[in-house]
Amino acid sequence: MGAGHDHGHGAANERALKIALGLTTTFLVAEFVGGILTKSLALISDAAHMFTDAAALAIALAAVQIGKRAADNRRTFGYYRFEILAAAFNALMLFGVAIYILYEAYQRLRTPPEVQSTGMLVIAVLGLIINLLSMRVLSAGQGRSLNLKGAYLEVWSDLLGSVGVIFAAIVIRLTGWQWVDSAIAVLIGLWVLPRTWVLLKLSINILLEGVPENIDLTSVEASLLSIPGVRGLHDLHVWALTSGKVSLTVHLVNDPAVNPETDILPKARELLAERFGIRHITIQVELTPCEQANAETHFLPSEPAESDSGHAQGGPTSHQGHSH
Repeated sequence: MGAGHDHGHGAANERALKIALGLTTTFLVAEFVGGILTKSLALISDAAHMFTDAAALAIALAAVQIGKRAADNRRTFGYYRFEILAAAFNALMLFGVAIYILYEAYQRLRTPPEVQSTGMLVIAVLGLIINLLSMRVLSAGQGRSLNLKGAYLEVWSDLLGSVGVIFAAIVIRLTGWQWVDSAIAVLIGLWVLPRTWVLLKLSINILLEGVPENIDLTSVEASLLSIPGVRGLHDLHVWALTSGKVSLTVHLVNDPAVNPETDILPKARELLAERFGIRHITIQVELTPCEQANAETHFLPSEPAESDSGHAQGGPTSHQGHSH
């Protein structure tokens, strides 16, 4: 992914977050005031949910701003990882909201509040419209950024809250069944939890420098070993700095008859970029496995391991890839 392409996505993500934050904050105030005027605990609770949405959007926007800071002598990778910290925080916040919804539903089942269903319905419909607008502006970038995905899930969960409040308001108005409000709240909480877990799991995987979900390490290894002149490899590591920024390091053991600079490195860069979308690459080429190899070196089946010396011999080191 070229630098200009990244900056284009970053500007679009920032603009989407600003619009969504403005819409959410405006309606949050309106819903809270409406909840007090109509004496609707459901609306006040939903306003509290929207407050967490606004906070999450603000954190996501701050993450984008901080992520734009240039790398320096202290942080050579820059601040891209802050986006993942924000996504993990958003996931934890979503867990908190879901647990709160379940607890509040339990409390209401014990003592159902009297709700002014008409005012509740009108405000919930407005909330639905606001959430739909926010989701529309966030949807384009949520597939590329975990940070934006977290914000998108926040708004999505609140949209479900608005739908649930609308349904509850209609049923209460027609039947007087106050418990419907609590039942809808439980369904919303149970819907949010598994999706939040997925977001948290993806964030933790990146923070632990795990292999990205969309990359099969065995396939990467097999592809590198398929390059003519490559006899083995070790110290293969694949991780993501942040969403869409995957890095790879590897030591390749080359055949002495080939020139690594012309016969191996260009092919390895092209292969990794085309098949796996990996462009930030560091490759060390060796005639025999270096001391770091130990027992993890993988050789082609037809080639014997030649690691008697235990030291790197001949073979250049190449650092290839695009700057972040």
